[in-house]
Amino acid sequence: MSARLGWLDVLRGLAAFVVVFDHSSHTFMPDFRGELMPQFNTSRYGIMVFFLVSGYIIPASLERRGCVRAFWIGRVFRVYPLLLVVVAVLLAVDLLGLAGLRDFGRQGAVTVILAHATMLQELLGTPNVLLVLWTLSYEMCFYLLVVALFTVRLHHRSASVAVVLALLAVVSAVAGAVLPVSALSGLVGAGPLIAVASLAMAVALCCASSASPVLRVFGGVLGGALALVLVPFNGTVPVWEGLVILAVMFLGTAVHRAERGQSTWQRAGGTAALVIVCAVGSAYRYGDGQHFTRRGWIVAFLLAVLTFGAGPAWRRRHVPGLLTGPGVISYSVYLVHPVLLAVIDGTAGRRRDDHAVLEVAFFALLLPLCVLTHRYVEMPGQACGRRLARPPRAQVSKSTVSSSDTGNDWHVRT
Repeated sequence: MSARLGWLDVLRGLAAFVVVFDHSSHTFMPDFRGELMPQFNTSRYGIMVFFLVSGYIIPASLERRGCVRAFWIGRVFRVYPLLLVVVAVLLAVDLLGLAGLRDFGRQGAVTVILAHATMLQELLGTPNVLLVLWTLSYEMCFYLLVVALFTVRLHHRSASVAVVLALLAVVSAVAGAVLPVSALSGLVGAGPLIAVASLAMAVALCCASSASPVLRVFGGVLGGALALVLVPFNGTVPVWEGLVILAVMFLGTAVHRAERGQSTWQRAGGTAALVIVCAVGSAYRYGDGQHFTRRGWIVAFLLAVLTFGAGPAWRRRHVPGLLTGPGVISYSVYLVHPVLLAVIDGTAGRRRDDHAVLEVAFFALLLPLCVLTHRYVEMPGQACGRRLARPPRAQVSKSTVSSSDTGNDWHVRT
């Protein structure tokens, strides 16, 4: 693995471990967690690092390919195989009575499945089968926005997009924009919204992946519009935080562009400063509330940005496999640990006092499982995606030419 990519895996591994600790400490170290969270929101730290890394690498993946169809195939086979396996295991565990599924209220199985199939369930008024899946909904919205910008040839405006989103976050916080959880679902109904959003997403993906320039633009814009409606109007986090999440991902893209010489470091630094000020100001204006402590959120956010900012210092250094290994399996770590915790909580139950030894033992049990799921689920899925995304043989000769319409100097990879 190249050193340039190695530092990303270091960050992924760190973020995954922090998120796992945040969730597992509920079970094994409740007293310590209760003291830590008001000062440092470990969950927000981990996911903000994840979002920054996604912002850095996802648009680069699309622009490197120069093909929306190949991008979506790659994303589907990167995300869904492990997700399907984990959900299947969770259903089996539930049938055995070892852990209970979440209550989906009045939503039927078809509605719940359809919402999760879009990966937008968090923004469609549907409880997540696994709590951690809420972040994937924001990832999907980011994908839709990235494709939208790419199809209308505005993908180099990442810094400007980050600034606009950050400013909108401030406006919503100052204006006191407090919408009910899943406000749009409450207005039109979860079922109709899921149906419309699913249809819109299917049309957007098909059109954006077509050979017709007009359909590509239509599909890209439709998908981007869907994301911009769902994030502020149907999220379960405050409006300002949903907008900050998107701004943070585009900040990661702005850093990538500066590193590749497509923009300046001054522009990336200015964008970072503005996003940080807007995010911290919005959190401070929002104040303390139920399940939210602004001090803990602000400290976590600032440390996440600092952590990501320190990452590029590793890009020209050899990164030991011991440090990159956890990042390679980070997606497995992220999805598998809630199932393992659900089994433990459903059988042995949660501890009433701190047991650091049990916390360590949990990690020792989790990591080998994740190595197996990465090896036998993730890797075959990714390999299948690469085969399907490979251009026809007749187009291979063209892959040695830089993708001029994407405005970058990465050759199209087959």
